[in-house]
Amino acid sequence: MRIQNRGAAEVALLFVIRIGCGRIRRGGKQEEMEFRMYRTLPDGARLIRETVFHQEQGFQNEFDEVDLRARHGLLTEAGSPVGTFRLFAGEEPGVMILGRLAVLKPWRGRKAGSRLVREALAAARACGAGKLRLHAQVRAARFYETLGFTAYGPVEDDEGVPHQWMECELK
Repeated sequence: MRIQNRGAAEVALLFVIRIGCGRIRRGGKQEEMEFRMYRTLPDGARLIRETVFHQEQGFQNEFDEVDLRARHGLLTEAGSPVGTFRLFAGEEPGVMILGRLAVLKPWRGRKAGSRLVREALAAARACGAGKLRLHAQVRAARFYETLGFTAYGPVEDDEGVPHQWMECELK
């Protein structure tokens, strides 16, 4: 594609589309979503996790030592946080763990969660992992199944909320 005769804004938009920043419909109009990975927990991810897990769901132990070694994904819209996850190496070679995936209420049901999972799958593949695992809230297990994850092992309690281990083979 030739871009020499295009304006700067049009070139920037083409670049964003080309690198895979998807569009999500919100309020009847197209909104550009931007995804980035971070080596440390960004403020936007901290805000999302405090809002979703602590305030909405009542979890007390939201932040831990894993945050120090994990990579953190953050999805934003016009610079405002939308959703997040953390990704870290599992105990078994070739296995990565996806955790703390959360989307703020205004963006739920608009495919932001699916976008985050796809980004996590891509990041795990880029790290050479053959498998991505997560510890899903049982009520969210169907969501993960639609994205290629399979449940395994018993249902476990995490701060009074049933969780299920799930995994996805990376191809």
